[in-house]
Amino acid sequence: MNIRFFIKASIIAGFIMLSSTVQASDLQQRQSDLKSLQSQISKQESALKDTNKQREQLVSLLKKDEQAIAAAARKVNDTKVALAETDKKLNKLKQRQDKLDVLKQTQQDTLSNQLASAYLAGNHDYSKMLLNQQSPATIERLLAYYQYLNNARMKSINELQDTMSELDEIQNKQVLEKNELNKLILNQQQHSKQLNLEQSQRQSTLTQLQRTVNSRGAKLEQLQIEEASLKRVVEQALLATNSSPSMEGLKSKKKLKWPTKGRIRSGFGSKRSGQVKWKGVTLAAPEGQQISAIAPGKVIYADWLRGFGMVLVVDHGKGYMSLYGHAQTLLKNAGDTVNKGETIALVGRSGGQTEAGLYFEVRHKGQAVDPARYCKR
Repeated sequence: MNIRFFIKASIIAGFIMLSSTVQASDLQQRQSDLKSLQSQISKQESALKDTNKQREQLVSLLKKDEQAIAAAARKVNDTKVALAETDKKLNKLKQRQDKLDVLKQTQQDTLSNQLASAYLAGNHDYSKMLLNQQSPATIERLLAYYQYLNNARMKSINELQDTMSELDEIQNKQVLEKNELNKLILNQQQHSKQLNLEQSQRQSTLTQLQRTVNSRGAKLEQLQIEEASLKRVVEQALLATNSSPSMEGLKSKKKLKWPTKGRIRSGFGSKRSGQVKWKGVTLAAPEGQQISAIAPGKVIYADWLRGFGMVLVVDHGKGYMSLYGHAQTLLKNAGDTVNKGETIALVGRSGGQTEAGLYFEVRHKGQAVDPARYCKR
């Protein structure tokens, strides 16, 4: 009995020891797996932080690139306007020159006829008329006649001299304007070259940025950040409108023109991503096309905004404002007054866009409303 009990006890003890050994081994394995998992999580968190940091750096770089593009594009536009103005001046000078050339020929013909008439009439001086014993009345008439002819000739000579002087002045102005035109053409070429360089740099930055926002979650996060940025701008704009002079606001009878020509690429209220919806419309249009103010107002914001690029906001009074985004460049500054139809910006791709277009919003007391209520198709 004792031997059997001993054997049985030994077997049980051995089983317990074996079981303990297996449990310890399993626990160690699980602890090892846990440490490995924690290490992976730590690496992922670190990688995510690095990605977020890289993304923020790239967004900051994109902002600088697009601001540089805006500056270069504005210079190109200013040069283009100056070229048009110089061409207009040259055309006016040419028209005036043509008129003066005709006038000059007429004056020369008149003077030539007067001189010919005087020559044919012969030379009559006062002493000869006295010696010829002509009557005083006849002499007086002849003197008056010759004085009239002489005055007419002097007037024609003076007029011709004035015409010649003005022609010389116009020719000098033409030389100056042509020199200015050549200078402007060179400047435009330089600005255009700089613009191309900035756009190339921007494309490189955008490519890198898109790599960091390749997941659906990251894209949604970016949209939420962009929406929050826009919300802050609108709130700031609302505060600015409180100090603005009273204006007429907008009339919701579809009488206003759209700010630029183009097809609607994304409509008001359409799905953007997840629960995020468009609060405005995107009009597809060529880069560099003019953007006009839909109504009179005052510019209350003109700067780069994350996700929307170069943005301009106009206060129209009575709680109404219009917003213009993704511009290539802004032609107005905060505080400027604008008229209905006045060019305020140029269509672009700023804000990280791959296609050119205009993002356009209309808001009333901070709330986005469908621009189609105000703008006719």
